[in-house]
Amino acid sequence: MKPIAWVTGAGGLIGSYLVCTAPRWAPQWDVRGLTRLEVDLTDESAVRQLWRGPLPQLVIHCAAMSRAAACQEDPAAATRMNVDATAFLAELAADIPFVLFSSDQVFDGRKGWYLETDEMNPINVYGQTKAEAEQIVLKNPRHTVVRIALTAGISPTRDRSFVEDMCRTVERNQRLTLFTDEYRNPLPAGVVARAVWELIAHERPGIYHLGGADRLSRMEIGELLVAWYPKLAAYMQPGSAANYPGPARPSDLSMRCDKIQTLLSFHLPGLRSWLAGRTRCDNDLWDYVTPDPPYEI
Repeated sequence: MKPIAWVTGAGGLIGSYLVCTAPRWAPQWDVRGLTRLEVDLTDESAVRQLWRGPLPQLVIHCAAMSRAAACQEDPAAATRMNVDATAFLAELAADIPFVLFSSDQVFDGRKGWYLETDEMNPINVYGQTKAEAEQIVLKNPRHTVVRIALTAGISPTRDRSFVEDMCRTVERNQRLTLFTDEYRNPLPAGVVARAVWELIAHERPGIYHLGGADRLSRMEIGELLVAWYPKLAAYMQPGSAANYPGPARPSDLSMRCDKIQTLLSFHLPGLRSWLAGRTRCDNDLWDYVTPDPPYEI
């Protein structure tokens, strides 16, 4: 029998891609996705009961309260989900590999092109909870933290990625204000999934950054997406994060990914080169099955 791997947050963006890509990139694992409908990860008794079944030999923890605005409005709920639930799962998985998905939001955005060794200094509740969770997880030398950048793709519920957010805004006939002074290095979710499965196969725990090769402003990202989503063009307008009325936003969360790149069999693309390599013949722009020859080695 194959060893069992749990993927929490399987109903979300990255979790769903990890489950769907497993037959291709991780055929040695019996991958079982866990959604919030199946188990409330903040309910320790429910999680403990689940742990009494067939035990996993790997846990990939994608589930999180990841909307920064929602975390800011309810810090207690964010802490329960992002810190307490993570700590409990990591404790149960103390003797096996455990992978926590963290975020570029653990940084303050003042520097850009962050390294894994750079000091964390989150400026919002979401980033704070992820930073706390990282510290707990990394106490165990078997465990791994993967900080991900802005991720593109299509989720099962069609409401988890920034691309989906933009399209839903347009469907409501609302303007899209895209900041020209806020930078990220986005990466498609299918690439994230492949990279993480390869990282797991290397059995090299620790902390890793995972993002694309391009440092792009929010406006530049929108301009790249117009070729695939033409309706965006009429609704996009440039803006400045300095005028944002909500909580402070990190200005430059680009991350260097040299550490994980050395372990991968393919080059991490930038969003610009990823989109340039796709054609109108592709059934799905964010397809997680179709190989991408320009990035093969």
